[in-house]
Amino acid sequence: MSKDREFYWRRLHSLLGIIPVGLFLTQHLFINFTATNGAESFNTASEFMGSLPFLWALEWIVIYIPLMFHAFYGVYIAFTGQPNTKRFSTFRNWMFVLQRFTGVFLVVFIAWHIFQTRIQKALGTEVDYNMMADVLSNPWMVAFYIAGIISATFHLANGIWAFLVSWGITQSPRSQKIATYVTILIFLVLSVVGVSALLAFV
Repeated sequence: MSKDREFYWRRLHSLLGIIPVGLFLTQHLFINFTATNGAESFNTASEFMGSLPFLWALEWIVIYIPLMFHAFYGVYIAFTGQPNTKRFSTFRNWMFVLQRFTGVFLVVFIAWHIFQTRIQKALGTEVDYNMMADVLSNPWMVAFYIAGIISATFHLANGIWAFLVSWGITQSPRSQKIATYVTILIFLVLSVVGVSALLAFV
């Protein structure tokens, strides 16, 4: 792959990770958060999302295709990138490693989550509060989902930081430091929302 082509592929990968994948993740977490108000609240929100017009096309164009590109190209980046943690044990080098580690883990987690929800729905199972409560009746599955949520929120938050740098938005050390604090806050808020939603089903 030429350097110019790889540059544009990486830019596209970075952009899709924020829009639409990151926006979808955020929306998905807040929809799930309605479960903290009880089964009826979650089911109402879930039914509303399921009744959107042209849902099948929206899911493929806005979610699945961008997500698959981001995931598969991200795995390529993860296994070809060269971290400097042994030589330079800096905060950002460790973020580099964690970004790639969580990315690979998320490929497995998201595939399993899609199998347990969207594929089961296609097979005739109702995706509602009771379904998720049943999935999370296993303590090991609760731990797996918590790991998936924390990985996803970290991956998004750290990905926003990387996006701002790679797109030339945060150039100076000061702006990058501010971005670090902002993205840590994003990580913490989304993690609380996601884990609270998860525990509402337990």
